Amino acid sequence: MRKSNFALRLQPSLLDEARQAAEAEGVALNQLIKVAVAEKLSMLRTEKYFAERTARASIPKALGILKRAGIGNPPAKGDKLRRAKRGHEANHEANVVIGSRRQSFSKAVTPGAF
Repeated sequence: MRKSNFALRLQPSLLDEARQAAEAEGVALNQLIKVAVAEKLSMLRTEKYFAERTARASIPKALGILKRAGIGNPPAKGDKLRRAKRGHEANHEANVVIGSRRQSFSKAVTPGAF
């Protein structure tokens, strides 16, 4: 891997804070800055991916997949289905307990959610 140098100008207060953070993490300042840049680029790539994925999404197709969920796959021993409280009945919500995990499912769909 090829390495290159880059002169980075930081405000003194930002540089002091970065030095303190690097010391607290037990890493060199250069390493802290490399990780910070890598994390920011990763976040930007992830944001771009989800924006592109959202643009390709189809709510009707997603709802069709959800409608088929569980067909031919009976509940496992210990799975329970509890109805939501009356105030939430309008959204057709239900809580499903799978082992020790609880998940909420709803037929109410927010536009752009897929």
